[in-house]
Amino acid sequence: MAEKLKITLKKSTISAIPKHRATVTALGLKKLNSTVELPDNAAVRGMVAQVKHLVKVEEI
Repeated sequence: MAEKLKITLKKSTISAIPKHRATVTALGLKKLNSTVELPDNAAVRGMVAQVKHLVKVEEI
Protein backbone atom coordinates (compact mmCIF):
# COMPACT_ATOMS: atom_id res chain seq x y z
CA MET A 1 0.00 0.00 0.00
CA ALA A 2 1.13 3.49 -0.75
CA GLU A 3 1.66 6.02 2.02
CA LYS A 4 -0.49 8.75 0.46
CA LEU A 5 -3.00 9.16 -2.34
CA LYS A 6 -3.04 12.10 -4.74
CA ILE A 7 -6.68 12.66 -5.73
CA THR A 8 -7.68 15.01 -8.56
CA LEU A 9 -11.23 16.02 -9.51
CA LYS A 10 -11.51 15.35 -13.26
CA LYS A 11 -15.26 15.59 -13.92
CA SER A 12 -17.80 18.13 -12.75
CA THR A 13 -20.20 17.31 -9.91
CA ILE A 14 -23.04 19.32 -11.46
CA SER A 15 -24.87 16.26 -12.78
CA ALA A 16 -23.75 13.94 -9.95
CA ILE A 17 -26.19 12.68 -7.35
CA PRO A 18 -26.14 14.62 -4.03
CA LYS A 19 -24.45 11.77 -2.14
CA HIS A 20 -21.51 11.84 -4.57
CA ARG A 21 -21.29 15.65 -4.38
CA ALA A 22 -21.03 15.39 -0.61
CA THR A 23 -18.31 12.75 -0.89
CA VAL A 24 -16.24 14.91 -3.26
CA THR A 25 -16.58 17.85 -0.84
CA ALA A 26 -15.59 15.63 2.10
CA LEU A 27 -12.44 14.62 0.22
CA GLY A 28 -11.53 18.33 0.10
CA LEU A 29 -12.03 18.83 -3.63
CA LYS A 30 -13.67 22.13 -4.55
CA LYS A 31 -12.99 23.02 -8.17
CA LEU A 32 -12.35 21.05 -11.32
CA ASN A 33 -8.72 19.86 -11.53
CA SER A 34 -8.14 20.60 -7.84
CA THR A 35 -5.82 18.11 -6.14
CA VAL A 36 -5.45 16.90 -2.55
CA GLU A 37 -3.05 14.48 -0.89
CA LEU A 38 -4.69 12.24 1.68
CA PRO A 39 -3.44 9.29 3.74
CA ASP A 40 -3.97 5.86 2.21
CA ASN A 41 -6.45 4.21 4.57
CA ALA A 42 -9.70 2.27 4.30
CA ALA A 43 -11.92 5.33 4.83
CA VAL A 44 -10.34 7.34 2.02
CA ARG A 45 -10.25 4.32 -0.30
CA GLY A 46 -13.98 3.77 0.28
CA MET A 47 -14.79 7.38 -0.51
CA VAL A 48 -12.69 7.24 -3.69
CA ALA A 49 -14.41 4.01 -4.75
CA GLN A 50 -17.78 5.73 -4.47
CA VAL A 51 -16.79 8.57 -6.84
CA LYS A 52 -14.25 6.76 -9.02
CA HIS A 53 -15.99 8.02 -12.17
CA LEU A 54 -15.29 11.66 -11.14
CA VAL A 55 -11.71 11.49 -9.82
CA LYS A 56 -8.23 10.39 -10.80
CA VAL A 57 -6.12 8.66 -8.14
CA GLU A 58 -2.35 8.28 -7.99
CA GLU A 59 -0.37 6.48 -5.31
CA ILE A 60 2.54 8.46 -3.88
